[in-house]
Amino acid sequence: MPTVTVRPARREDIAAIAEWNAAMAWETEHKRLDLEVLLRGVGAVFDEPRRGFYRIAERDGCAVGCLLVTYEWSDWRNGDFWWIQSVYVAPQARRGGVFRSLYRDVAQRAKDAGAVGLRLYVETENRRAQATYRGLGMEQCHYFLYEQLL
Repeated sequence: MPTVTVRPARREDIAAIAEWNAAMAWETEHKRLDLEVLLRGVGAVFDEPRRGFYRIAERDGCAVGCLLVTYEWSDWRNGDFWWIQSVYVAPQARRGGVFRSLYRDVAQRAKDAGAVGLRLYVETENRRAQATYRGLGMEQCHYFLYEQLL
C-alpha cells in the first residue's frame, strides 16, 4: 500500500477542496452546493486562521483527501474541542488509510496544542464511517445535533 503523507493545505488547494466538498455533499446528502459559495467559504478559512485550518492527504505526491478543523470553546473544560469537518477521500483512495492518516495527524496536533478533545458529526445512516471512527477510538456522544439556518 502506498504511503500517505499529510500536509497543510495551501491556497492553491482551494479549488480542489471546494470540489471535494461539493462531491461529499452530493454523496452523503444528495445536496447540490453552489461552487462559487464553496470557493469563497474555503478561501475564508485561509483569510482568517481563527476559523480553522485544512489538512491535505497525499499518496505518491497526489492529493487524495482533506479535512477541515474548526474550534469550539468549552467553558466546562476550559479548553477547545477541535471539530473535524468537510472530510473527503477521493474514491480511488478509499479504504487505503487516508482518513486514518489525516485523523492521526490532527489528533497529535490537537494534543500538542492543548485541545481537550476531538469531535465530528456523521450521517446517521453512514455505518461504514461510524465503524471507522469507533475503530480510531472515538465514541458516540449523548447529544443530538439541531440547527436552524438563517
